[in-house]
Amino acid sequence: MSLQSMTGFARAVAEHDGTAIAWEVKSVNGKSVEVRLRLPSGFERLEPATRQAVQKRFARGNFQATLAIAHPGAIQAQPVVNEAFLKDLAGLARRLQEQFGATPATADGLLSLRGVLELPEAIETDEARAAIDQAIEATLAQALTGLEEARRAEGQALGSVLSGHLDSIEVLTARAEADPSREPATIREKIAEQVRLLMDNSANLDENRLHQEAAFLATKADIREEIDRLKTHVASGRALLAAGGAIGRKLDFLAQEFNRESNTLCSKSNAASVTAIGLELKAVVDQFREQVQNLE
Repeated sequence: MSLQSMTGFARAVAEHDGTAIAWEVKSVNGKSVEVRLRLPSGFERLEPATRQAVQKRFARGNFQATLAIAHPGAIQAQPVVNEAFLKDLAGLARRLQEQFGATPATADGLLSLRGVLELPEAIETDEARAAIDQAIEATLAQALTGLEEARRAEGQALGSVLSGHLDSIEVLTARAEADPSREPATIREKIAEQVRLLMDNSANLDENRLHQEAAFLATKADIREEIDRLKTHVASGRALLAAGGAIGRKLDFLAQEFNRESNTLCSKSNAASVTAIGLELKAVVDQFREQVQNLE
């Protein structure tokens, strides 16, 4: 399965019996599938089917789908004014002006009120409605296919970037593993020097207890486990990228593990060189996690 980004845009148009249909769909990052719709008046009935179509296709993302319907060759219906209602509103406006000094009502203001100006609905048979609905759903399917293609194209590019970050993490892990400060003799010499300084400065220290503490510090300074886990996480990341699909959440968890190991490596470091590697590792992990947020 291929990777998908959570960002993309697509548009599909069609014509049915003189009616122009246009869908625009776009998506951005999201923790789950959330769908916002903009449908023309009279087409609210399509909302459940539209939401279901998006949810079947995608695993994550915030989606916005906009439907536009036009009847280029249709004769425009003449608006009908509810004169009785308009008269009542005009009288109310005059009373408000006389009693409370309200701003005088304008004709365009009154006509814009709901219920004053009405457009008669065209009579539509059940068969005609079913046919236009089917055409709209087919056009939506085309738009969603285009959105999938756009998300896959960006997902492929993200996969290459993430693979490069994993390569960098692997190189930095190897540098930390090969750093001279990790040699047992080097660690022993450094701790022995610290023990000598302490013994010289205080004659009351328990030498046996001091050596026990030194052994504990030597064990704590060993970053073998962190290096092994980093190697395992790199292998896991590559396996996930190779498998593809909706792996964004898994890679986000893996980024947290990378961050934990790089923090521990820095805290255990007994040399400036290893600390520098750990800090560089943290920077790469941050970049890795930032890109992962864009994956489905």
